[in-house]
Amino acid sequence: MELVEAIILAVLAASTPLLIAATGELVTERSGVLNLGVEGMMIMGAACGFAGAWLTGSIVIGALCGIVAGTLMSLIFALMTLGLAVNQVATGLALTILGVGLSGLIGAGFVGERITPAAHLDLPVLTRIPLIGRVLFGEDAFVYFSLALIVAVWWFLYRTRAGLVLRACGDNHVSAHALGYPVLRIRTFAVMFGGACAGLAGAYLPLAYTPFFIPGMTAGRGWIALALVVFSSWRPGRLVVGAYLFGAVTILQLHAQGWGVGVPSQFMSALPYLATVIVLVLLSRARTGGSTAPAALGTVFVPDR
Repeated sequence: MELVEAIILAVLAASTPLLIAATGELVTERSGVLNLGVEGMMIMGAACGFAGAWLTGSIVIGALCGIVAGTLMSLIFALMTLGLAVNQVATGLALTILGVGLSGLIGAGFVGERITPAAHLDLPVLTRIPLIGRVLFGEDAFVYFSLALIVAVWWFLYRTRAGLVLRACGDNHVSAHALGYPVLRIRTFAVMFGGACAGLAGAYLPLAYTPFFIPGMTAGRGWIALALVVFSSWRPGRLVVGAYLFGAVTILQLHAQGWGVGVPSQFMSALPYLATVIVLVLLSRARTGGSTAPAALGTVFVPDR
């Protein structure tokens, strides 16, 4: 029972940054913008989040620093792709390279330092229920926030007029512009939201997952978050399933190495990323009902003057 509980808790912790980052990217792509710079925004959020928490002693301020860092990085992307109509794929890749390098510079002085990680909820009776107590009532605030965030995004996209307008911009930006909607402004806000989520997801790593900062600590999680959006068919409900599935793969490969499974450790470490590639290939070859991607995803839009 204790082993099962420990594995479930580890899966929840590993899945939380994936879910937060993928939720932000889902909103961004629903608006018609493809931002491949999630990895760069996440690592910047990790560096700035740890720096803020270490300097102030506050996890909340650290999280806010991560959000601000991710948002500022996304504004660079928005300026290039929406303001100057630069290719979105190339800009996203450049943003990732910039984020990795800049985060190493910012975090160089904090390598080796440690902070007190985010506190976990502790309810006197509920938290001590066997198996489910710590899982349901003993997590940190980031875990509960990630679930509330996905519910809020689902409600926004499918139950509000603003969400309908955003989806219209992603499906047909020409028609949305003809109806008088400010497509570029809407997409800018969507990109900023995606950047804020990526920054928070990155900040989660040193603030709650591992209470220290090392360069490159995101370890490709931004790319997995991008794959999760495709895996979910751009639907928030499926995104939750995908995030916890990939989190489980990540944790189980670590336990498999600890159990002495006769498989090379290098292969086990690559298993989460291999699973990502396999899922994307299967979805592209056997998608039912046609593609559900926003029709204008990645297409540059220049409004008529």
